Amino acid sequence: MKNLKYWLAVALLSPASHSFAQYATDALRFSQTQPSGTARSLGVGGANVAVGSDLGNLVTNPAGLGLFQRSEVSFTPGVGIGNANSQVFGTTTSDGRNSVHVANFGVAFANRRPDSDSNPWRGGTLALGLNRINDFNQSFRYRGSFAGGPSGAGSNILNYYDRGITAGQSTDFDDLAYEAFLTDEDQEGRYVPGTDFGRSLDGALNQEETVLTTGSQTQFDIGYGASYRDRLYIGGAIGVVSTRFNSTSTLTATDPSPVDASVRGSSFGSLTYREALETRGSGINARIGAIYRVNDAVRVGASVQTPTLHSLSETYSSSLNVVYDTPITVEGKTYSSGNAATDPGAFDYRLTSPFRASGGAAVVIGKHGFLSGDVEYVNYSQARLNNDNTSDQGANNVYDFSSDNDDVRDLYQSAVNLRVGGELRYDIFRFRAGFARYGDPYKASTRDRSQNYYTGGVGLRQKNFFLDLAGVYNTTKRYYNPYVMPNLADTPEVVVDANRFTTTITAGFLF
Repeated sequence: MKNLKYWLAVALLSPASHSFAQYATDALRFSQTQPSGTARSLGVGGANVAVGSDLGNLVTNPAGLGLFQRSEVSFTPGVGIGNANSQVFGTTTSDGRNSVHVANFGVAFANRRPDSDSNPWRGGTLALGLNRINDFNQSFRYRGSFAGGPSGAGSNILNYYDRGITAGQSTDFDDLAYEAFLTDEDQEGRYVPGTDFGRSLDGALNQEETVLTTGSQTQFDIGYGASYRDRLYIGGAIGVVSTRFNSTSTLTATDPSPVDASVRGSSFGSLTYREALETRGSGINARIGAIYRVNDAVRVGASVQTPTLHSLSETYSSSLNVVYDTPITVEGKTYSSGNAATDPGAFDYRLTSPFRASGGAAVVIGKHGFLSGDVEYVNYSQARLNNDNTSDQGANNVYDFSSDNDDVRDLYQSAVNLRVGGELRYDIFRFRAGFARYGDPYKASTRDRSQNYYTGGVGLRQKNFFLDLAGVYNTTKRYYNPYVMPNLADTPEVVVDANRFTTTITAGFLF
């Protein structure tokens, strides 16, 4: 496979990276959510659209605030333990990421009219809350030896450089390879394989990469719910979303059989490529909802959330280090390594994530507990990306999001999220269990990227105090392409089977 090692080394710098504006991925990442709220809500799988009387209703259905009989304040810290198994090149590699976070914090101020009051509006509740609606903490890594596949990807290297990628049109990645002496410039200004690298390499490179993501999306809500004749409950809330996302990937490729450069025609030993991305931002949305108590046993509820308007700012940087087995000579100077880095670049943009609609039903079994179920609809193909016209980044940095929005429409689809759960009461004790399945957002895919959540919990409730504990086990599958080969069939694909167990505890006081 002529030129294979060179192609693999340069392919690591190919258009699979974020610098090539994979904003369609961001549109999905910042539009998805997960079960959230207090340990009580999490214990029943987040199925509380029709249940009510929980601070988690601020996110799902603010009408549930109208069911509060007394004021309360609660705090919910959590611990997440994540693991990921990555499969590629016939090898399975494990990694993990743990985190400590605040899942929920809120206060509800309830105002109930006395039973002797004939006003049909029986009461109302003003609530403020902080909820963690998305968790980005994950780490996975893979390793193996890649020879380019049966079609011989290395033979396409000249075709890649014959596409007219000139010095003036080059990306940061071409510049990094050039500055680290992997590539030269020909007379037409195109980047071509470096003379010292050689063009007669065969065999595979040992490859390893670690991808670490951290951060979360947290939503601050203020909402109000009211009760009409203790049968119809209506409510509304406004949410402010804070987004914090960090991604760091470190990829290494090593020649497993270094020999004298005069024998094989190349001095290449290894390279290490690192990317770092930070995204910060805020957004705003609103939701309204209603719950109707059909009778003492049955309740039905529904809510609608507007699209969330995000204003996001990202900072991106990358670096490349190349080590040569034998010193190379460039313009009369001798080097044993090459180093290059990009200056951190900042860019502001806007994202409108799609609206959400939820419906649910709950069956209250007297004083023994309840069963509930929710259905949530969200169309991820409706997410839209735009420039931030309020930023001072200048006209030269205005980006055309047309192709990214086309990708959003082509890649994603509507999805249905299902949540079911129940609570059993025995004296002052509570026992809970639930399940949630968040649908696959990808269109026309034979792969299942849906996420499953298995939940459970226990609780203790006194007159003026309650304590709840919940556990959530989440499983998901991810498909990751570290880079793109000229022949797409040769592009490696990393299959990441990830799971995360989160434990939360809620301590609350009634007043």
